[in-house]
Amino acid sequence: MSAAGPLPAGGDRPDPGPVRPSGLLDVLRVASVVLDTEGRITLWSPQAEELFGYGAREALGQYAARIMVHEEHLDLVVKLFADVMRTGQSWAGAFPIRRKDGGTRLVEFRNMRLLDDRGDVYALGLAVDQSTVRRLERDVALSTRIVAQSPIGLAVLDSGLRYVSVNPALERMNGIPAERHLGRTVREVVPLLVVDAIEEAAREVLETGRPAVDLFTTGRTPADPDEDHAWSVSLYRLENALGTVLGVALSLVDVTEQYRANAEAESARRRLAVIADATARIGTTLDLDRTAGELAEVAVPELADAAAVDLLDAVVRGRRSTLGPAEPAVMRPLALRSVDPADVVAAADPPGRVTRYAPDRLITECVRTGLPVMVPQVRDEDLLRIARSPEAAALLVRAGVHSYLAVPLIARGEVLGALDLKRTRTTIPFGEDDLLLARELASRAAVQIDNARWYQTARDTALTLQRSLLPSHPPVTGGLEVASRYQPAGATSEVGGDWFDVIPLDDDRTALVVGDVMGSGIPAAATMGRLRTATHTLASLGLDPAVLLDHLDRITGGLDQAIATCVYAVHDPRERRCTLANAGHLPPVRVRSGHPPELLELPTGVPLGVGGVAFSTTTVALEPGDRLVFYTDGLVETRRDPLDERLDQLLDLLDRPGDSLEEVCDLLLRTLHEPDNADDVALLIARATTAGD
Repeated sequence: MSAAGPLPAGGDRPDPGPVRPSGLLDVLRVASVVLDTEGRITLWSPQAEELFGYGAREALGQYAARIMVHEEHLDLVVKLFADVMRTGQSWAGAFPIRRKDGGTRLVEFRNMRLLDDRGDVYALGLAVDQSTVRRLERDVALSTRIVAQSPIGLAVLDSGLRYVSVNPALERMNGIPAERHLGRTVREVVPLLVVDAIEEAAREVLETGRPAVDLFTTGRTPADPDEDHAWSVSLYRLENALGTVLGVALSLVDVTEQYRANAEAESARRRLAVIADATARIGTTLDLDRTAGELAEVAVPELADAAAVDLLDAVVRGRRSTLGPAEPAVMRPLALRSVDPADVVAAADPPGRVTRYAPDRLITECVRTGLPVMVPQVRDEDLLRIARSPEAAALLVRAGVHSYLAVPLIARGEVLGALDLKRTRTTIPFGEDDLLLARELASRAAVQIDNARWYQTARDTALTLQRSLLPSHPPVTGGLEVASRYQPAGATSEVGGDWFDVIPLDDDRTALVVGDVMGSGIPAAATMGRLRTATHTLASLGLDPAVLLDHLDRITGGLDQAIATCVYAVHDPRERRCTLANAGHLPPVRVRSGHPPELLELPTGVPLGVGGVAFSTTTVALEPGDRLVFYTDGLVETRRDPLDERLDQLLDLLDRPGDSLEEVCDLLLRTLHEPDNADDVALLIARATTAGD
């Protein structure tokens, strides 16, 4: 099998056998001449014809010295020839020759005596153009120096991809002497190197002759067994002058520093991408649970395979918390996310439930000290400090937890809680880059979490105040069946402005009120409380609705430029009618049997607090079974839809006979109110009853 044939299976050595000549003699163009004892030419090779310019017919039988040697060296050459024939010792030298065409060329000669089977003596002369020899010598010397002194690792592999030769640089790179390379494959010499792609490329180079340049591989060698290195590998097919494939030349350049720099740049790019993603995704609302969930979603899978966000319970309640060395941490898990949720979720503390974390748990240490805790390689004893119980530790083992990291959530100098991270599927343990990213992520998220918890505290306070100011009315009063709802705004800071009221009056009459204080938070709730109190006082005087609103307008004007809208109605069951006045509010809806629901056409008036415009009273009939629906704008107004379309949708929903008032309230809130609406909703529905209902 020739060297250019197919590669042996399994990389074994090829079977020995005849191979094609190397072609080196053809490169040198060695001329061969045989002389008899008298110096006459008896054999003349084609290379001799090319070198000296004489054809075989011209040369054969001629004295060699006359046509092969310049005349000035004739005597010396004749003497040397005689010495060779007499002593049998060969000689070599370089002499100028005169070619047939008259040109001169410096030629190197080799002369030796030949003896045939009959005892006859001949002389063999070998001649080569000295310039060709010198060029080949220079090429060999240059190649030898380059290979020996190059800082690049160089090797020659045969067609079975086994080492034939290696240079000193490759010896140093691999940490293995040259002789231990020979006859072995790259995989056998450096088994910790990633060589599959290199071997595949080498086979393709052998087959096609196309070089493979700057292939990339990583791994470890005995020269530095504790650190990963990176190399750029290039492969070239080697052929002799006749085109016979000799093998593959392999060059290796250590690019570890560039690889590490690129890895660091990629790591920095990834950190920036995660931070940018976190900036966009965390804190989209002021809801504490949702903000914590957004942090967990950013962390998985970019940073970890499982992430939990836990806050100190005292912090959630608006108080500062400090822990002693032996004191457990009372925590409130808020969010949990995992790529493989079954075992990790089962092992975690349930979100939303206040839990005591033992003093020796790593997350307790994290929030107590305000410092990160990283365990690159988790051992059995570490799991007992990560998990809440031995049973939970067993679940983490089954989930494949092998690396752990907890970083504190710190905002405005206060430790709020911790971000708890675990790796299960990701084989690489947490390192310094991960710690840097986790700390940056936690730092940015902590500010959003702190904002959310303070807004939630403010919202809870405003909501508590708001609910305490809203009425607690009986379901049936003064000839009316009544149902109501109050829905706080989805945005934390918007709580506090809407109210409704049901006020019993003399003669079985009932006053119905729905209003909306412009503004939000505790100030709006406080203003609402003052207006509600004033409305109760004025209603007890039996004032006409328009007159009552006029008094409320003057009161509102004195409340630090407060503005509110309001509908005030008085139902008289004996007259079966209702008198109403409107101060800039959306019109109520009347629902009568056999008629489509209708928006009452009331003079809209101006909001309370504006002043200078008189209010009007309108009287409408309200028969037993008829309904009046009062609401605030938070129920129907959105940023996307025209108000007329939303009011039409409200009328359609109310055109459903048979539903109870409670069911209608739930239907309207469920269908019309959007969770993220930045406004409160107050809803009041009253149905006129007959005596005995």
